[in-house]
Amino acid sequence: MRVSILGILGSFLCLAFTLRVAAQSHEGQQKPFAFRHSNNAHATKHIITPEFSRFVEDLLEIANIPGLTLGIVHTDREAERLVELDAWGRKTEEGFGHDMSPDAFMATSLGLLMDDYANGRNVTPLPRSVAQFDWDTKVRDLLPDDWKLEDEWASEKTNIRDMLGHVTGMPRHDYSYQPGDTPQGVVRNLRNLRPGYELRKKWSYNNQMYIVGAHLIAAYANMSYPEFALSRIFEPLGMASTTFSPDVAQRSGKRTQTWTKFGRRISFWFTEEIAHLKAGPGGIISSANDLTIKILTENGQTKWVTVLLNAGVEPVSNTTIIPRSVFDEMTTAHSVVYGSSPAPDSSLIGYGMGWDRWSYRGHEIVAHTGGLPGISTLVALLPDDGLGLVALANADEKAAAERILMERILDDMIDFPQGSRATFVDAEPYTKLELGGSTSKEVRGAALCSSAGSAPSPAELEPYAGTYGNEGYGAITLCAPSSDSFYCNDVFGDFAPFRPDPAVSSPMLLAAYPRVWTTHVRMIPCDGETFDLGFTALFPHGYGRNTSAFETFETGDAEGQAVFVVEEKNGKKTVKGFGLLIDQDAVAERKRMIGTSVEQYADAWFEKV
Repeated sequence: MRVSILGILGSFLCLAFTLRVAAQSHEGQQKPFAFRHSNNAHATKHIITPEFSRFVEDLLEIANIPGLTLGIVHTDREAERLVELDAWGRKTEEGFGHDMSPDAFMATSLGLLMDDYANGRNVTPLPRSVAQFDWDTKVRDLLPDDWKLEDEWASEKTNIRDMLGHVTGMPRHDYSYQPGDTPQGVVRNLRNLRPGYELRKKWSYNNQMYIVGAHLIAAYANMSYPEFALSRIFEPLGMASTTFSPDVAQRSGKRTQTWTKFGRRISFWFTEEIAHLKAGPGGIISSANDLTIKILTENGQTKWVTVLLNAGVEPVSNTTIIPRSVFDEMTTAHSVVYGSSPAPDSSLIGYGMGWDRWSYRGHEIVAHTGGLPGISTLVALLPDDGLGLVALANADEKAAAERILMERILDDMIDFPQGSRATFVDAEPYTKLELGGSTSKEVRGAALCSSAGSAPSPAELEPYAGTYGNEGYGAITLCAPSSDSFYCNDVFGDFAPFRPDPAVSSPMLLAAYPRVWTTHVRMIPCDGETFDLGFTALFPHGYGRNTSAFETFETGDAEGQAVFVVEEKNGKKTVKGFGLLIDQDAVAERKRMIGTSVEQYADAWFEKV
């Protein structure tokens, strides 16, 4: 979904599909597909060897990844140019091939639009207050009728660089938008969402800012963002299999099936409607083939990663796809994601616009992870080494495993001492963290509770039942065990396969909450008026061949607390509302800056109707 070890989706819009790309030897033994284009006498070192394949197979097993596709691009001018492609695992429940991709293109597209204005290729009138459309242009000036934030200063001063660099001060608020919303509607709803920080104080990922980017392109390019990306990036690079449409990908017969982090098959997460809404931060469907392999045609087209390694220039025809000024602005770190090294061999991590930047064992890396339910992706560039890679897994929350894969590739390339190279063991603590150790949200919710007190009776939860509203998040209706409305009976039916859970003896509040990333919510009494809260997506009838019930959720970002405010008069308890607490850092900052009442410091305050 949404964020991983490094941060995610950003200008990488990803999903994915493709065919297994593996050649067969005469002996019937699989070999990685390799494409060479050079008369240079020097030989580029192959990364995908039998030993490396065994490492990948071990990694897939320990990280619980059904299938993975890897594309590696070598463009070292001192050696032959080479593209290596291979796939491991399965694409479907029947067990053959697979592929997927994270890539692309929002920051690039906005940069191209700026370049069009600078060179007179776009004559769509800009607002009178905009003298020049560039990275420093204020979003408010470009979208005066739509853009507004709760923080007046941020609303006035946020520029394009701030927006794409995730320093607007806005936390994620990923559960505020839902199927049926439009990009313009999401932009206009930002005014109803609370900031977590002052403008430019802290890097804080927010998917909606890339929806704003897509809306900007639609407003000033006289075409939708998908149409713009198709005409300015996909077509010039010959990326014929890349699309924004899940239906087109499905009809191709190449789209992979997808699995949860704990191994259950799930449906492809985006419908056409959601793909349109999420085109900016996460809507492109592509393949390792389309992202890496050169096509030797009359036009000499080259694929995306090779162009990125050549600083935006298509090397065969010497055509500029991304102006150098745009490329440099996107890939230069403007803010700090992690101010200290997350691992002994890594530097601190900075962020440009859609790209993370750091070093590993002294080698510069420009990269970004991506993810949705059922999908994990990584695109990485090592510009000084002339190396690029695309890693595409058909299961979610596998960013840690893909990071270890990238580090192993670099270790092999530089001939780091064999005993000190990255191994699948290095990924184990990260994958355990991602898996969370459980498939049950009830078990996880219970584990969060710090209270050792007795659980409330079902009757004690009755005052909490009812409908609550927040202007930015919409309405939610909570059902107590004694609730008997048609709606609550439907909700209880949805949860029935998951209850009772022996690990959770406490009664709880349940609700349907259909959003892009979730279907339901459960709240488990914890301590006083504090409930542990979990957003979850229920599959009460299973999916695919396995019809047993299961649920899936995003580790960490789907978990939080609901803190109720209760008033008692004449011995009667009246619930005023509850505060939603998801981003604990943002909550702590509001407590420091604004006040100590939950109405003030919560990520969202839901008033009882």
